[in-house]
Amino acid sequence: MSKLTAKEIKELLVEVSSLNELEQQSFFDDERKSVQTAIKSCQNRLLKAQKLKEHFEEMKEFEKNARKSGFKFIAGIDEVGRGPLAGPVVSAAVILPEDFDLHEVNDSKQLSLKKREELFVKIKEQAVAIGIGIKDHDVIDQVNIYEATKLAMKEAVEQLEVKPDFLLIDAMVLDLPIGQEKIIKGDARSISIACASIIAKVTRDKMMEEFDIMYPGYDFSNNAGYGTKKHLMGLEEHGVTPIHRKSFAPVKDMV
Repeated sequence: MSKLTAKEIKELLVEVSSLNELEQQSFFDDERKSVQTAIKSCQNRLLKAQKLKEHFEEMKEFEKNARKSGFKFIAGIDEVGRGPLAGPVVSAAVILPEDFDLHEVNDSKQLSLKKREELFVKIKEQAVAIGIGIKDHDVIDQVNIYEATKLAMKEAVEQLEVKPDFLLIDAMVLDLPIGQEKIIKGDARSISIACASIIAKVTRDKMMEEFDIMYPGYDFSNNAGYGTKKHLMGLEEHGVTPIHRKSFAPVKDMV
């Protein structure tokens, strides 16, 4: 029986950073139920962290391969906002340092709002360079959403303060004189594209929160312009706003 109290063991478990370290603790075989519950909780925490780290290492493979080919400034590119009925399409281009180590980074769609905002700040602190491209509803209506997305991505690359020598792009090919690789579901497979996804998502969400103040009644701060029930009710009650995409149904049927 351990001489430590259950409370003392719980405090020690907070500092344990690996499963191997946990198993070597003198209290690991302590039979007290409260201690075993605390150990189990610690195991779950460490297993989750280990899986995050393994996934993180897998997501660095595209960047590693590009560096092996001699490229130094590799930009991951992604967009958000193809599907909404209102607001812009926003793209981000992110160049990460080789020693980037934010294990929590994942596809922005898999992260909570709070986690996205936390990572947004950390990515901006660690990135070598970040570029943002924004194409509004007018451009989308003029050239279609696919072409507007490409324009936003190209603008994001042009906004980078460090010129990239290779691009990793989520499901797209850009007409740029830079080596590039198109990656299907890139936001879940490439760390730099995942970071671009987070930067673009948080940037666009903040824009839609501002539009919600300008055009109340559509719930833009919660639906980001997507065609939710509240948004559609807002269209029925208040009509089409200046930021709605006139080429998207059902908006085009109301113009």
